[in-house]
Amino acid sequence: MNDVGMNNKTENILPAAPSAWDQLTNPSLAEQHQQQQPPPQHQHQHQHPAQSPQMQASSPTTISAPLLTPTKTTPPDVAHTPSGAAPGGVPGAVGSNFNDELAPELTQQGWRKFWSKREGRPYFWNKLTGESLWEPPVLNRGPQQFDPLTDPLGICSNNPLNGPLPHTHNNSYNNSHTSPHNHTLKRRASEDAQHSAHLPPGAGNAGGPPPLKKYVLPGPWDLEVPTNVLIYERLPTTFPQPYPEVEALRGSLTMRLAKTYEDLCNKRESIAPPKDSFLRWLMERRIIDQGIDPLLPSQCTPEISTQMYREILRDIPIKIVKPKFTGDARKQLSRYCDAAKKIVERRGASEESKKIVKWNADEAYEWLRRTVGASYEDFQDRLTHLQRQCEPHIIATVRVSVEQLCTKLFNLSVQHARHIRERHAQILKEHEPPELTAPLQPPVTRKVWCYPVQFALPSPRMPQIDYNNDRDHMVIKYTNSAVMAAPDTHVVNISHLQKLEQLYRYNCFDDKKFDFFIGRAYCMLKRYATFLGNNANPNQQEPELTQSSLPAVVFECLHHHFNVTFECFASPLNCYFRQYCSAFGDTDSFFGSRGSFLDFKPVSGSFQVNPPYCEELIDASLQHIDRLLTDSVEPLSFIVFLQEWKDPPLKCLSKIEDSPYKRKQVVVMGMEHEYRHGLQHCIPKSEVNFKSIVGTMVVWLQNAAGYARWAPTEARVDALLEAFRPGRERDRDKATTTTNVPVQPSCSATASSPEPVTTGNSSAGEIAPTGPGKPSTPATV
Repeated sequence: MNDVGMNNKTENILPAAPSAWDQLTNPSLAEQHQQQQPPPQHQHQHQHPAQSPQMQASSPTTISAPLLTPTKTTPPDVAHTPSGAAPGGVPGAVGSNFNDELAPELTQQGWRKFWSKREGRPYFWNKLTGESLWEPPVLNRGPQQFDPLTDPLGICSNNPLNGPLPHTHNNSYNNSHTSPHNHTLKRRASEDAQHSAHLPPGAGNAGGPPPLKKYVLPGPWDLEVPTNVLIYERLPTTFPQPYPEVEALRGSLTMRLAKTYEDLCNKRESIAPPKDSFLRWLMERRIIDQGIDPLLPSQCTPEISTQMYREILRDIPIKIVKPKFTGDARKQLSRYCDAAKKIVERRGASEESKKIVKWNADEAYEWLRRTVGASYEDFQDRLTHLQRQCEPHIIATVRVSVEQLCTKLFNLSVQHARHIRERHAQILKEHEPPELTAPLQPPVTRKVWCYPVQFALPSPRMPQIDYNNDRDHMVIKYTNSAVMAAPDTHVVNISHLQKLEQLYRYNCFDDKKFDFFIGRAYCMLKRYATFLGNNANPNQQEPELTQSSLPAVVFECLHHHFNVTFECFASPLNCYFRQYCSAFGDTDSFFGSRGSFLDFKPVSGSFQVNPPYCEELIDASLQHIDRLLTDSVEPLSFIVFLQEWKDPPLKCLSKIEDSPYKRKQVVVMGMEHEYRHGLQHCIPKSEVNFKSIVGTMVVWLQNAAGYARWAPTEARVDALLEAFRPGRERDRDKATTTTNVPVQPSCSATASSPEPVTTGNSSAGEIAPTGPGKPSTPATV
């Protein structure tokens, strides 16, 4: 993990040619280096059993363009350096005259000079006190506060960055050679990178070579923005890693469950299932589900979903829509009368209910017969009056039936989830991966830079998956006759595939050769296709409501004016930053997901919140934000974007009005701003942007420290409203295409042969050299 007080080992740096250090290294010097026992280098390796990789930061990093063909990986036992050799020839060792420049008094005090492979410059370390400095030490220096410039290892102060951390006696990182009064943890490479991003050019590179250039992937995103979010270290998940056969089975059973829901609505309640109701049921259940499946609910209390129950009752006896013409309003009133009378007659309603419903329906018929030339408003008012009179009796008649429908659907979901888990366990047993022999130990309580979800269990070998290039798209196909009758095919355009590769490089540390990339990309694409009902039609509303995202220019404005670096509701396909929360942490973690937002507990940071349209989920998110702002005294800021749906209105919005953390609220009018489509990864680029028919409410929720740092001033708010103006996204894209050089796709994105390319455990794309600051810690524990 990217501990704010800990360094990490970063040795898998793969330069294009052997460095000068490699050429000068020989056995005699290596033996001399071992005898001298230098202090802990900046490439320090964690030994904690629950270790997680550090978050990539903004230190100078070399990310080259994706390669056309895999390249041979340098053996892991060969040390590399990003640039020139250290004085004396051997990395980290003391050359013949390497310490001669130190004053004798400093040498007597324990100071020694060493070379940092990661930084490419010397640093000074005191073997008596454990103190480390970038600058030459000064005699009789008093105690100093923690400073990333003068204390690169973070071990000379009792007051680390962002406040003192709780000290525990189980801290295995406090080495015996450090001061007995020193309870801080060493800093990781990512933290040095975080702070170097805020330094003047050259300030963090004094005495060393210039930073290597960084490859920036073009597109409507900025994956180079480092995180400013701090969290407390957390345990890895015990969920098994995704596997193509299991994901295909989950998709098949989920579609079967959705078809069962449709049949129950048609046969039991004589209505079509409410639009997107099954999708919102999955989202609502995830809020309280403690079960064994990442998609299907399997352990919820209560079993009856309030969201599904409410939406089914709203469409009984018929679905009420806003008619376009007066004739449509008249027909809807007549249809409601017929449906209401049939329900009380056929469903065993009480005599009192039958009497009231029939009397009101007959009165409405009489009004229709004697009224000629009634206006649109007259028909609507009459329908509202009829609903008010009949609805309580209709609900009393169908309530038990609707509750049984919701319960049956949940019980079927429990059975499907159990079947999926059993099959997954069987696959793991067949591959015989290592199992957990003891419960995971709770992590040391300390602040770390936010990092992706980690797995306690390793991944089994991936099966064969076919992929081939179809013009500007990549077609990924998985075939398994035991689970599905036909091959399962998913399409992703080349630019988004390159985005997935870049996210994979930044966040997946157990697969440097991309052996599992295609398999994990398939699992992620399959999960979202299942979640959206296998709907790849851009005219469908599901992707718009649940997967749409803000335009890139709005994100640029949020980052520039409010230092936003994190999205609370995103996916690998629509994220703008490389750090985000998503609905499916198991499939998305390899591409940067920090898991569900409701389980994410940041200590500080600036966030963008754009939840999908589900009242229960929005309500839970607002409550979670309120708790986070209350519990933290460090800067926290949440900029919430909510679409103003009027039918039905969101009742949970009252929580925003009553919140003591509300700093500002504005509304962007409907048809005056745009969103990016939820299927932007597979539809034509010309169809990606669409105008929002409803307004978008923007609310700033900040604690005192967050308000002091990122206050929504008038100038900042005006800049955000200007970024929402339609056409800004197209202007940005045009400017980008005229300035950027075309990107060369990787081997996994360019199968030029007309025959499908097959990958099993072979590399789907070789990882590029990572440069200084790139971690080598695997993602699995």
